[in-house]
Amino acid sequence: MVSAYCKETQSIVRINVGKRSNKTLNRVLISLKLSEAKKIYTDKLKNYKFLITKKVHRTKQYATNHIERIHLNYRTHLKRLNRRSICFSRSVVMLLAVLKIYLWG
Repeated sequence: MVSAYCKETQSIVRINVGKRSNKTLNRVLISLKLSEAKKIYTDKLKNYKFLITKKVHRTKQYATNHIERIHLNYRTHLKRLNRRSICFSRSVVMLLAVLKIYLWG
């Protein structure tokens, strides 16, 4: 799951479910580029270097704490995100439906 978080509004801007490939990452980054984000903080995944310009891309150790905490809350509340549970969702369609209900329902 790849997601974008706005520090000003403290809300999730965009979520995309899938592996952390360029295609999945690019879907989230397109929405950030359209909103003209001034800074984009990421972890140190190598794919980001090719997808984000150096002007706005930052990698800091503590810059992604909020989004990682939100992901932990998702895993705690939604058992479909835990791999070793009986409720784990293998279907991407079902996982997206549950995330939409949880976030925007």
